[in-house]
Amino acid sequence: MTDEFHRIRRLPPYVFAEVNKAKAAARAAGEDIIDLGMGNPDSPTPPHIVAKLVEAVQDPRTHRYSVSRGIPGLRRALAGYYQRRFDVTLDPEREVIVTLGSKEGLANLAAAITSPGDTILVPNPSYPIHQFGFIIAGAAVRSIPAAPDEEMLKALDRAVHHSVPKPTALIVNFPSNPTAWQASLDFYREIVAFCRRHEIWILSDLAYAEIYFGDEPPPSLLQVPGAREIAVEFTSLSKTYSMPGWRMGFAAGNERLITALTRMKSYLDYGAFTPIQVAATAALNGPQDCVAEVRELYRERRDVLIRGLNAAGWEVPSPQASMFAWAPIPERYAGMGSVAFSKLLLERAKVAVAPGIGFGEYGDGHVRIALVENTQRLRQALRNIRAFFASESNNPPDAADAEGDAA
Repeated sequence: MTDEFHRIRRLPPYVFAEVNKAKAAARAAGEDIIDLGMGNPDSPTPPHIVAKLVEAVQDPRTHRYSVSRGIPGLRRALAGYYQRRFDVTLDPEREVIVTLGSKEGLANLAAAITSPGDTILVPNPSYPIHQFGFIIAGAAVRSIPAAPDEEMLKALDRAVHHSVPKPTALIVNFPSNPTAWQASLDFYREIVAFCRRHEIWILSDLAYAEIYFGDEPPPSLLQVPGAREIAVEFTSLSKTYSMPGWRMGFAAGNERLITALTRMKSYLDYGAFTPIQVAATAALNGPQDCVAEVRELYRERRDVLIRGLNAAGWEVPSPQASMFAWAPIPERYAGMGSVAFSKLLLERAKVAVAPGIGFGEYGDGHVRIALVENTQRLRQALRNIRAFFASESNNPPDAADAEGDAA
């Protein structure tokens, strides 16, 4: 027998585990670690959503098996959201399915549409499930630039002409995790036109649609005429309504892709617990003041963090969307790589961040900082970072030593 199973052999060691292990050891030793690593919202779910969950769970009829594709009222609520927010009309019976968070939906759709050896185009860096969902399904992943610009379009053209077999699907994610980059509707038009011309499916991850800080909200790919002929889009309630543990997401768009995902899920799950689906319906159909409040909370935290980092000598671009800052490793430490720098920041400043290489090899020059602590804790983190940078004893190891530490 082999030492590892085939699909497991295709998965590298989980990069974040190394920093998480160091973080756990520090906390076990009694150290106060400020955790800005995982994108895990710390705000409570709005009270009216919790109240609806409590109300629904009192009805014993809701304790039975639910519906894998989602209860009708919830699918209608998601269609209503798309109509209000994007002026996109969806058929909740044929073009919407409820998923156990967007991550599950992406992974199961990858399994549904992928044949071994298929070529899938994935931005690098990107959220891990974007590539590993397809790798687990047996595909070969080809990396493309992650920024929504001319370089990505050129890379798509090269991929079509130089990939064997021709690419089957493209992943897009704007606002992006981890980079926080946004795409315009004009850019989406170019992507849709290209993929329609070359018969490439598009899977769009729009999990951060409501976490933005400019005047213009992020668009949906489905706003582009003809997009539904080739595209499906994933959304989530995790960040918008501070419901990460509820595991509630959606896929919407192309009927053929939705049908494929529906069939796959019918073999794998009975859907989310019905009271959670009822509460999610209340979230989408109810008052939306809570969404604006969450947006302003992240804006305030972003401003505190970016001002403080820049004042400490760490120049980090201010994200225009998402709940993350994509921070270039300071020049003094650039040769270390993101894992070693993250461990050094944890050791010296007691601040945990996510190493950029966990999102792809082209992310190794950055770390991702999540806005998941209140402003008081963020200011403490900034004081710690400033003291670390100012310390005469913070000479970084040379590149060789850093690579050894990260191995």
